[in-house]
Amino acid sequence: MSIDLKYLDFFIKATEQAAIGASRFIGKKDKIAADKGAVDPMRSELNKIHMKGTIVIGEGEMDEAPMLYIGEKLGTLNGPEFDIAVDPLEGTKFTANNEPNAFSVLAVSEKGGLLSAPDTYMEKIVIGSNLPENLMDIDNGVEKNLRLLAEAKNKKISDLCACVLKRPRHDNIIRELNKIGVKINYITDGDIAGALSVIGDNPKNDIYYGTGGGPEGVIVAAALSCYGAQIQGRLVLDDKEMIRAKKLGITDFNKKYDIKDMVKGDIIFCATGVTSGDLAKGVKDLGDKFEVNTFVLHKSQKIIKSVINTYNK
Repeated sequence: MSIDLKYLDFFIKATEQAAIGASRFIGKKDKIAADKGAVDPMRSELNKIHMKGTIVIGEGEMDEAPMLYIGEKLGTLNGPEFDIAVDPLEGTKFTANNEPNAFSVLAVSEKGGLLSAPDTYMEKIVIGSNLPENLMDIDNGVEKNLRLLAEAKNKKISDLCACVLKRPRHDNIIRELNKIGVKINYITDGDIAGALSVIGDNPKNDIYYGTGGGPEGVIVAAALSCYGAQIQGRLVLDDKEMIRAKKLGITDFNKKYDIKDMVKGDIIFCATGVTSGDLAKGVKDLGDKFEVNTFVLHKSQKIIKSVINTYNK
């Protein structure tokens, strides 16, 4: 089974309207207003689609923020059943401060196609396409994983680039990478863009390594599945978060998730730039209209493209 191509434009419009909504708050130092500026138009667009949509990855569960919440039903409730993962504004801080790499993103599968992950942390290793299956393992440790990757890519370890979120929790990973001479590209936020920097014909990084958001891990896995790339993730849960995970049907708290555990079947993935970044250019205010740029994937149709659309004000 696959998602009908006719739905692609509807989902593109949802991220584009969210990006335009968020763009009104670029540089205004108000993360909550920027998030709400994205959430309301995304919800409005999704509710116009002839589908029975269910949010399985939502945003705002951890924060006091406007929410498209897990379990929310969307669409006209007539038509095919879809599971939807959303982050209406990935990079609220980037938007508030007028910094690069803020975007609106969603991933769509047929019912049952996306893991419903709690809004907790997830250890992650992400690598690109055309590599041996199950090459990486979180429990290998940094040095062994990087040596395996260098061998598989026929590169010297010193020629590898790793993307790491600059956080104190990654000090040990950074020490290990420095010890073996791997180049490090640091990011300050933007877990999704960082993880997706390993894909494409000329990727910026060879590996993304570290602990970030669990929901973002599933959204990343959806995009990676369209490229034949790889991710391994493991949820980081305290006692309270274990209760939340149980409610979502997760019983093995130490499970290492590969793509096949997070994503099944066909996928549509759309990411529309709010501020310009690695995935897409930001919203342009042309006076009487907005120009938007969206990175689009549709797995069954083998679609990988960027699209530019304009909307009258």
